[in-house]
Amino acid sequence: MFWTIIGLIFTGLIIGLLGRLFLPGRQSIGMLATIGVGILGTLIGYWIAAALGVEETRGVDWIRWIISIAVSAGLVALVAGYLNKGRSRM
Repeated sequence: MFWTIIGLIFTGLIIGLLGRLFLPGRQSIGMLATIGVGILGTLIGYWIAAALGVEETRGVDWIRWIISIAVSAGLVALVAGYLNKGRSRM
């Protein structure tokens, strides 16, 4: 259980950073939010991959990772947009 949580945090960091990398421009989202969005994007991406029937394949699960990165990029854009909207009101 401990290593599962550590692996999920590490994966969330990597996926969150990759999600940010694929978005144009600068995102005003902190590192903790990036990790959280990455974890959430990974979990949603795994769920979508399972629903599509590509949950596990032989070798590297590229489709599952691509889905997770795309979901994380979308979540980073949503969170960054929400944070920017809140700052513009101040």
